[in-house]
Amino acid sequence: MSKTPLYDCHLQQQAKMVDFCGWDLPIHYGSQLKEHQSVRLDAGVFDVSHMTITDIHGPDARAYLRYILSNDVAKLEQHPMGKALYSALLNESGGIIDDLIVYRCANAYRLITNAATLQKVHAWLTLKSQAFNIRLQPRADLAILAVQGPNAIAKVAALKPHLATALCVLKSFASLNDQDWQFARTGYTGEMGLEILLPANEAACFWQALMAIGVSPCGLAARDTLRLEAGLNLYGHDMDESVSPLECNIVFAVDLRDVTRQFIGKDAYLALKASARQRHQIGLSLASGGILREGQKIFDGEKEIGVITSGTFSPSLKYSIALARVQAPVTKPFVEIRGARLAVQTTAIPFINATLKGC
Repeated sequence: MSKTPLYDCHLQQQAKMVDFCGWDLPIHYGSQLKEHQSVRLDAGVFDVSHMTITDIHGPDARAYLRYILSNDVAKLEQHPMGKALYSALLNESGGIIDDLIVYRCANAYRLITNAATLQKVHAWLTLKSQAFNIRLQPRADLAILAVQGPNAIAKVAALKPHLATALCVLKSFASLNDQDWQFARTGYTGEMGLEILLPANEAACFWQALMAIGVSPCGLAARDTLRLEAGLNLYGHDMDESVSPLECNIVFAVDLRDVTRQFIGKDAYLALKASARQRHQIGLSLASGGILREGQKIFDGEKEIGVITSGTFSPSLKYSIALARVQAPVTKPFVEIRGARLAVQTTAIPFINATLKGC
């Protein structure tokens, strides 16, 4: 039976639902465009409880994470508890098993990974834990609500007045705890906002409270256009196990400063970095003539040089945008749409001014 969050049920009649990794999730609640604009202009909430939460306990937790993650959790010790780090989980070939966020909490480290990778990530974490004294604790008892937009924090603060001051000064990629709730200054839209981890049995009440103060419910379609405008990768599209961080613009998620630290995929990453074989991620835009879509081929003159990995019409910019993986350099790119080749412009990433950055 598919898992359906209870706090979506009162909107089921207007929502267009789809099965997503065993979860019934909304594509939209009536209008993708309105949901997109609500996040850009005010505040929207996404139910992202399908994301996987895993707590890692034990005396070797730090050493274990320094070995399996491309970024270095030792950096978190320079900050207060609750600090987050964006990282990748690499295989021995340097390909990305998943991208994730890791938090340093009081009694554990917490990983937030993708829903589509749940089985393979759990198998990988378990396999690589055998030499370490740790315990993996899946947290299916927790839900995640992402409240995003320029007014998102103010609206959450209105519902949590005792936390208002702390929430309003909370820095990007930091979090604070209030009993069993965790408020994290992270997100997937390029806007200000919070990802709130809370007991699943309290999520319905909080969702409804957000609705009552005018926060708009948002579905998968708006989440995709928002993240693409912000230049953020989607696992399984812009990255996968055949793609290196060098090839999808997340080199900031690989920390090489401690030369003594050995992590899975490091040797392959360094070999590719030193070679001329690596592909590159670029941004593309198309003002008219069609919509850029995943899978469309990219040409430079007559030479095929790559493919679009994510593409859509941007509701904010009013033209089509895309992420593409290509062989560099690119001088005169064209995209093939329904057999015709159209000139496209290379564009800086992010396509809009994103506010969220990792450390």
